[in-house]
Formats: sequence, structure tokens, C-alpha cells
Amino acid sequence: MKLIASLTSPFARKVRIALLEKKIDCPLETSQPWEADSVVPQYNPLGKVPVLVLDDGSALYDSRVIVEYLDSISPVSRLFPQDTRSLIAVRRWEALADGICDAAAAIVVEQRRPAAQQSPEWIARQQHKVERGLAQLSADLGDRLWCNGEGYGIADIAVGVCLGYLDFRFPQFDWKTLHPNLAALQQKLAARASFADTLPPAA
Repeated sequence: MKLIASLTSPFARKVRIALLEKKIDCPLETSQPWEADSVVPQYNPLGKVPVLVLDDGSALYDSRVIVEYLDSISPVSRLFPQDTRSLIAVRRWEALADGICDAAAAIVVEQRRPAAQQSPEWIARQQHKVERGLAQLSADLGDRLWCNGEGYGIADIAVGVCLGYLDFRFPQFDWKTLHPNLAALQQKLAARASFADTLPPAA
């Protein structure tokens, strides 16, 4: 089994954190999907990371599928709750955090285009998604210690990765002042070895 990932992808970081929390030893092969010689399309027809290549040569994608698979193969540090109601709530957290990352990544891609070809309206639309998404995360978290209220799990990993990606790509965006409860959660998560060991490389 091996993980194909980019060190700057928030979705790949989510999987890498899950591997560390689950204490699963898995080799990492770094690959940038947009490079011409990337191996990613060989395993994922969508050309996206992360991809988990299993021992039989089959591949799993995207990050939500991978982390659920990882949780199923090891009883260590369960990341998903077992009862259906809690599981749906946790998946909602993950979907929202991933959606914020999608919108933020869309801004990054757009801003890499030549200035004359960029669409300010498109960037603003994605920015509004990020802002609304953060407001919802903050409202849902309230004064709880963990996202689902029952302890650390995949919801916290997804939200923590999302917040870290915003800091990585948009350091000028002061979301911490707007949402101090999310900032407190991020600070707590940053103290975990799994988060510290998977920080994206400095630009």
C-alpha cells in the first residue's frame, strides 16, 4: 500500500494525518497532478490527489473514501462514530470543510492565471463560499471542545486541515479574529504530532 500525494494538498494532508493517528505505516510518493510527467492519472482518471494504491494494485480516491477505508482496517483511534446519526453529522462536518478547501483552491488556481485572464467575479464568488463556510463551521462548533461534541475524530481533522490551508494560501485573511472558537480549535489541533508532522512546506 502506498499514498500518492502532494505535500501542499489539504485533502492529502487529511489522509496523512489519518494514517498517523491510526498508526498505519504507509509509504508516501509525492507527485504534482498538474505536471506533465505526473503518475497520478495512471491511478485516478480524474488526475487528483490523494490516491491510495492498495497491495492488489487497485486505487482508492478521493480523501473521504480513503480515510473511511483506513478507519475500517485498524481499530486504533477510531475516527468515525459507529451509530448512524453521529456518522451523518460527522460526514456533514467533513463535507463542509472539504468544500471550503475546494473554494480556496479554486481561488489559488484562478490567481495563477495571467492577470488579464483572471475573473474578479469568480474569485469573489469563491471567497464568499469560504466566508459563509467558516461562519457555519463556527456556528456549529459553538463552545464545544470538539466538532461532533463526542471527542476527537475525522470532523476535527477535516476542519483543522481546512483552517491550516487557509493560513497557508491566504495568510492575509484574518479569519481568527472573526471566529475565535475556530482559532482555539486550530491551536489545540496544532499541538498534536499528526498535525505538526504534516505541515505544508514553506512557500
